[in-house]
Amino acid sequence: MSLKKALFIIILILLIDQISKIYIKTHFALNDDITVFSWFKIAFVENDGMAWGTKLSDFFTFISDRSAKLILTLFRIVAVTCIGFWLVDVTKKKKSKTLIFAISIIFAGALGNIIDSVFYGVLFSDSDMQIATFLPEGGGYAEVFHGKVVDMLHFPIWSGVLPEWLPFFGGKYFSFFDPVFNVADIAISTGIGILIVFNKKAFNDKPKTEIHDSESHNNLT
Repeated sequence: MSLKKALFIIILILLIDQISKIYIKTHFALNDDITVFSWFKIAFVENDGMAWGTKLSDFFTFISDRSAKLILTLFRIVAVTCIGFWLVDVTKKKKSKTLIFAISIIFAGALGNIIDSVFYGVLFSDSDMQIATFLPEGGGYAEVFHGKVVDMLHFPIWSGVLPEWLPFFGGKYFSFFDPVFNVADIAISTGIGILIVFNKKAFNDKPKTEIHDSESHNNLT
């Protein structure tokens, strides 16, 4: 896969991700939700930290929430820069399409969430108890690098009380599953999943001609 095709995939994912986020941000107040199906909701939440809403300050209590947010955003920028260099390198070396595709969607997802963290605080007003305004006159709800990631996809597939016979969790209420995420999160998770499930195919360094010759030799023997 060429770098141009990889860039097309990245731009496509970024457009879908950002259009969906901007629509939610400008049409929903925080915590508003719409039931599409019994197992799928559009639910607007904002994530100020890492996965599952956790924050660095939850682990390092000596760090303020504001400092933790800045550190996390800067770390994301460094990480996505490294992923970008990795993508350019694997395309130049003509690595497998599986590897290039996986890195491309991981890069797109990471960049999509970085855009929220870096710019959304300046571009939008606060969403608490109101629908946010794009480019508000009085300024946004936060400074650059302190924006919150917009999430909206919720799949409450099942919820109920677990059977009593289950060890440890029997008789307790359980919901599968509670996290709310976005298109960027899906891209990142899918890319990582591809690298794990199709590891051998993704990191196969043998050129196609070499693989073909090897298969032909095995058939002859």
